[in-house]
Amino acid sequence: MTPLILALLAGAVAGVALGALGAGGSILTVPALIYLLGFTPAAATTASLVVVIVTSVTALVAHARAGAVRWRAGLLFAAAGVLPAAGAGALSSRVPEAVLTVLFAALAALAGLHMLRRRTPRGDGTVSGAGAVGAGAGLGAVTGFLGVGGGFLAVPALVTVLAVPMGAAVGTSLLVVAANALVALAARAYTAVHLDLALLLPFLATAVLGAWDGRRLAAKVSAGTLRRVFGALLLAVAVAMGATAVL
Repeated sequence: MTPLILALLAGAVAGVALGALGAGGSILTVPALIYLLGFTPAAATTASLVVVIVTSVTALVAHARAGAVRWRAGLLFAAAGVLPAAGAGALSSRVPEAVLTVLFAALAALAGLHMLRRRTPRGDGTVSGAGAVGAGAGLGAVTGFLGVGGGFLAVPALVTVLAVPMGAAVGTSLLVVAANALVALAARAYTAVHLDLALLLPFLATAVLGAWDGRRLAAKVSAGTLRRVFGALLLAVAVAMGATAVL
């Protein structure tokens, strides 16, 4: 199978995950870029930020039209993550690639386990200022360092820390994710990382299309089934990445 076909297929899978679940797309993007398309870990995490920004903004527009975005809460959360995202983005280029791979594998495992859980986060109606700053900063650091959107972290944080209703949490998380990814990408602008646009652009195109298909898929298949499928896939990715880095 040619690299171009692989890029098209991998992008579609990542996009479907994002569209169906509001999370998980970037967690699949990085390993796909590394193991299917031959990107280095540093280049893959940088390219992933580009994918995260475009797909998140595309999905955000759809959620905003439906009135499912809490702009004030999202901007507050994103503001707390700006500096950590920039600092972590700059630091990432100085970390050995094996370390990046191991850390990403651990994050993929965490995301997979989170998706396999059936419990839905519930807010208690109270808002903690310190908690909002801490959660926003942590998400920004993860986004900047590993090049992932962190939707699986943002959604429960918005619900439990900022008391955002679950129905609006996914749309609001896309605002946070896009803002953090944009800052992190800007922080990496000075690093000499080569991005193969001949593969990245087709990947990005099918990811955007896949996100729209994922929204339709979510209406036909139960959320629990989708979460279990993608959760199992992420755990498999985590094990493979961890084994590759250690061996």
